[in-house]
Amino acid sequence: MKLFITRIVLALDHFRQWLIAQVVFGFLNFLKLFPADGAIDFIDWLTRKIGPRMSRHRLMLTNLRNAFPEKSDEEIGAIALASWGNMGRLAAEYVFLDRLFDYDPAREESGRVEVSGIPIFTDLRDNPRPFIVFTGHTGNFELLPVAGAAFGLLVTVLFRPPNNPYVAKKVFDFRSARMGNLVPSHAGSSFALARQLEAGKGVGVLVDQKFRKGLSTRFFGRDVKTNPLLGKLVRQFNCEVYPARCIRLPGNRYRLEIEPRLEMPRDANGNLDMTATAQLLNDKVESWVREHPEQWLWYHDRWKIKHDVLK
Repeated sequence: MKLFITRIVLALDHFRQWLIAQVVFGFLNFLKLFPADGAIDFIDWLTRKIGPRMSRHRLMLTNLRNAFPEKSDEEIGAIALASWGNMGRLAAEYVFLDRLFDYDPAREESGRVEVSGIPIFTDLRDNPRPFIVFTGHTGNFELLPVAGAAFGLLVTVLFRPPNNPYVAKKVFDFRSARMGNLVPSHAGSSFALARQLEAGKGVGVLVDQKFRKGLSTRFFGRDVKTNPLLGKLVRQFNCEVYPARCIRLPGNRYRLEIEPRLEMPRDANGNLDMTATAQLLNDKVESWVREHPEQWLWYHDRWKIKHDVLK
């Protein structure tokens, strides 16, 4: 009897997740009927209306107040609304990614997408070697591996799939068709990335995600745990590390930037300083977020305070 009930509960849960996925896919397919700019602007407006009504809005406001104690409530509220709009745009841009990404390395003039750091892209492509590109949840970070592919630079990207398995498969298929090799984040993902570096290839990672266990660091002056994966890979393969980000520009335009190679911190014996490396990554992402705070996903529980804020 218990086994039968368990099967019923699992079947209902699968149906619930399937139904949610169909609603999401149906809405996104509906957006395809409209021009990209109008649809993206509409989703921005819609998520600014819906977001403040969700419980996560309290977490977002708390994160912003902790990060920017010098800002007024009006400033904090404006950033929060813009951050909801940024999240809405990110979802809508999936639908129109093929239309949005118009960068062509062979064309001199910029279109909707402009790229900064072209010599770095071409050097990594023309002089193959193991390297890591890292970024944060800023702007449309999904465009970065697409830009690499435009230069013929295929980077193996570590990503966290959505919890809904039907959405996860759709997202994986969509990303892999445009971004090259993808590695879902799980217990064995570090070995997959290591194999790529061992073969003299590049990998891409997000470094601003919540991490339950890890290195004790600071982010916006507050304690956080940071994933040591990047440092471990650098220590093993002595590979180069490059920061990269996406910045949203007015008029549904984007600037993709890859920055010069970072010098990794070493201890007195010349060994990689793991904690200082993790802090260096946090400091870089923080500098980006301070420039454009509305383009970061503040609803993330980076500081692990959700339980206290939403209880």
